[in-house]
Amino acid sequence: MNEFTHFDDSGDARMVDVTDKDVTQREAIARGVVTAKPETIAKIRDNAFEKGDVLDVARLAGIMAAKRTSDLIPLCHPLPISGVKVTLTLNEARHSVEIEARVRVTGRTGVEMEALTAVSVAALTVYDMCKSVDKGMTIGDIRLIQKTGGKSGAFVREEGRA
Repeated sequence: MNEFTHFDDSGDARMVDVTDKDVTQREAIARGVVTAKPETIAKIRDNAFEKGDVLDVARLAGIMAAKRTSDLIPLCHPLPISGVKVTLTLNEARHSVEIEARVRVTGRTGVEMEALTAVSVAALTVYDMCKSVDKGMTIGDIRLIQKTGGKSGAFVREEGRA
């Protein structure tokens, strides 16, 4: 049975001590999706929102969120992130905005939370910018796709796995 690393022997919450972990290159990729009405996707495509370019603003929000993850998630280590790439792609056939975040660091702990936070905040930003015309949008399928580096090694999500 796996031990919960964020609790000490008394059951009290604690930040994991990573002092003795090796410094390695680490990368995490996360994805998510915002589903909307076809008209909303067309407005995003045509850059027709008064608030600005939805995809550019959401991309920036995702990058900023990755850098601030330790301020949002309790017990998450602040990391000197070396790279963040957030990609937002319109999928008009599925009436969606597909979001991917790739985060890199050279450090003692991974960047899975940073990638997941980047996707989540980018999706929330799409919702915020478009809610005036489509309050029925959904945010979903936010998941870790892969991670590399560190003691536990690589993780790659199997295709079709929820």
